[in-house]
Amino acid sequence: MSGQPRRHFTGEFKEQAVARLSEPGASQTSVARELGVTPSQWKGWLIELTAAGSAEAIRRQQAEAAELAELRRENRRLREEVEVMRKGEQANAMRSSEPVNGFFAQWAAKH
Repeated sequence: MSGQPRRHFTGEFKEQAVARLSEPGASQTSVARELGVTPSQWKGWLIELTAAGSAEAIRRQQAEAAELAELRRENRRLREEVEVMRKGEQANAMRSSEPVNGFFAQWAAKH
């Protein structure tokens, strides 16, 4: 084992290192050499960041699916409420020409 302490790199540093590959003439080996890391370490960062992006996309997709399911449940509930109100209005319209209830009709006739 070498006596050098293990170096730790921030996520931002790793992102910038991986982004340097898009520069003209850059290769995995040249970027790794410039940064003082091994090509396999740099490739590990690439895989790590790619997987993190994929995981983030999956989390975002799951959140959107959950929100869509919630909106569909709410939409179904609201449609049911509208249907109940519509039926109530129809029932009230049918009864509006008749006495509201037999008890009140009898009471009104006596008084």
